[in-house]
Amino acid sequence: MSIAPGDLMLLNFLVEDKKPGAVAMEPLLGRALRALRAYLAVDIAYISEDVEGGSVIRHLDTRSEYPGLYSGGRDPFDHAACGRSESKAGAHLCVPVELEGGARYGTLVCAGPRADAVLHPRDVSMVRVFAELAAEHIEADIHSRARAAETAASVQDVIDRDGVSFLYQPVYDVNRASVVGFEALARFAGTPPRGPAVWFADAARVGLEVALEARLIAKAIESFERLPPSVYIGFNVSPNIIVNGQLENAFAGVALGRIVLEINEHPTIRQYDEIAKVLRPLRDQGLRISVDDAGGGVESFRHILQLKPDIIKLHMSLVRGLNADAARSALAAALIQFGREQRCELVAEGVETAAELSKLKAMGVVKMQGYLLGRPVTLEAACALCERNLPRKSPVARPAAIAAS
Repeated sequence: MSIAPGDLMLLNFLVEDKKPGAVAMEPLLGRALRALRAYLAVDIAYISEDVEGGSVIRHLDTRSEYPGLYSGGRDPFDHAACGRSESKAGAHLCVPVELEGGARYGTLVCAGPRADAVLHPRDVSMVRVFAELAAEHIEADIHSRARAAETAASVQDVIDRDGVSFLYQPVYDVNRASVVGFEALARFAGTPPRGPAVWFADAARVGLEVALEARLIAKAIESFERLPPSVYIGFNVSPNIIVNGQLENAFAGVALGRIVLEINEHPTIRQYDEIAKVLRPLRDQGLRISVDDAGGGVESFRHILQLKPDIIKLHMSLVRGLNADAARSALAAALIQFGREQRCELVAEGVETAAELSKLKAMGVVKMQGYLLGRPVTLEAACALCERNLPRKSPVARPAAIAAS
């Protein structure tokens, strides 16, 4: 038994595309309506949504253009007779599209001339099954849009109500025993508590990533007035805020020599070119770029080569236990040598033991951050750390780990 192409297309919708929310609904229902229309040999197939005062066509496929029949337009047919049964007149068939619990969404309509002018019982059964499956996708989309609206409102509330604060993790020069900079780490208010990665992912999903990052940068820049001019602040940003042209506005009026930008995602090749173009005038004014996952994988090396950073941060996965691991130590040594040849400053992150600190220092790395040296602290505590940047002879100038080294 041979199967017509239209039947194959319809089977694909009924079988392969049956998981709601797995694919974009608009193209999915468009393909499915085309398949249904071909299967029934009719000119028109569409799904309308019941609204106040009538119904509106939401998804439509036609053999050719029909005046007055378009997606977003009024449904020209009266479906009062559909109810919970099928109403057919010649080659016109409509069945209700019902959501979970029996709530009616609208109507599935198939209409137009047929060669045999008869709709067989199997046609009605097929359309009814199609309507049920379409309802699953429509309901999934309704829930998805509701979740997106809720997420957008939550992110926008953080932006509008200043629902974010910062902790500052110190970066030490272990030779001078002093703080040279801080990495600004965002913390969000809300219940239940959610980490920054979740908030940024939510913002990206609803198109508010750039707006959220711009607000965070503005908030973090407020700390500049309280921290010494000799101390820099490191910001984590995504490629999007750079290529969207918002970075220059965010840093307007700020001493760029005090800013270190850490691009926390790996851009596409095209984005690298755009990023370089946007950052060039800012770097000319003193802005520095940091790559914060050197040693974290092959992609991190491409990141270094493309961005040509001022600072290379040795990833904590490389730093962890390198004093007792020859392979880690060899890779770190290679990165350190590469950084020196490229005239990059080196910072080791995730330093947690005195043995790691001593090994890194012996390898020539003098800028470090990690729990051994200092956990993320409030702005007030960060200011207090800076006040302790006293001459080396003063014992309060150095954390115990540095003093021991």
